[in-house]
Amino acid sequence: MHSNQPQISVIIPVLNEEDLVITQHRAIKEASTTNRPLEIIYVDGGSTDQTIVKTKELQARLLHSDRGRAKQMNLGAEEARGDILYFLHADTLPPKGFDQSIIDAADNGVKAGSFRMKFDSNSTFLRFFAWFTRFNHWLCRGGDQSIFISKDYFKTSGGFDEDYMIYEDLEFIKRLYRQGLFKVLPDYVVTSARKYNQLGKYRLQYHFAVIHLKNYLGKSPEEIYDYYKRYIQS
Repeated sequence: MHSNQPQISVIIPVLNEEDLVITQHRAIKEASTTNRPLEIIYVDGGSTDQTIVKTKELQARLLHSDRGRAKQMNLGAEEARGDILYFLHADTLPPKGFDQSIIDAADNGVKAGSFRMKFDSNSTFLRFFAWFTRFNHWLCRGGDQSIFISKDYFKTSGGFDEDYMIYEDLEFIKRLYRQGLFKVLPDYVVTSARKYNQLGKYRLQYHFAVIHLKNYLGKSPEEIYDYYKRYIQS
């Protein structure tokens, strides 16, 4: 690989995240420990706040996409220059040395994986659910834990299913697990508990459980999104 070509492309789908992009960008830079160039790509899904303005102030690439995280992340993957893709939510911060950990895993033959997760909250209830992210089972996974995957493997896997407006991360991860090629690294990302704080911890976790059940019962992406809009997004 050419010395100026990034090995890792960090892909961040954003929508009205003006309060987070600068802080997260700084955290990514501070957490990086390798000497290799790091590509950071923000893929905007139609923000109406100052997200685009603030992102343009950063040393990062900005892409514009139709709304929907699956579409945004697929576009980011298509345009990425790195041979390892690292999908990160806007409200999640990577662990120190995340890039070296991902490179080491790739060098050991790992094609896809994630980190464990902690919430930025002292809630015992949320710590309980975050504790399960140490187990390597698809039911313990989620997009908030971030996902790394080789670009070649991402292409052969078909990428994210754009029929899903939500649940796209878990649907994708479940497909990877079926092929037995997913590893959970021991470090922790830290993700925001803001939605739990807004809607209530128990209420939101209940609705997430219903969404899992709907997917298990074979409900369509449209039905799952309709439930999300009625009980979570609103």
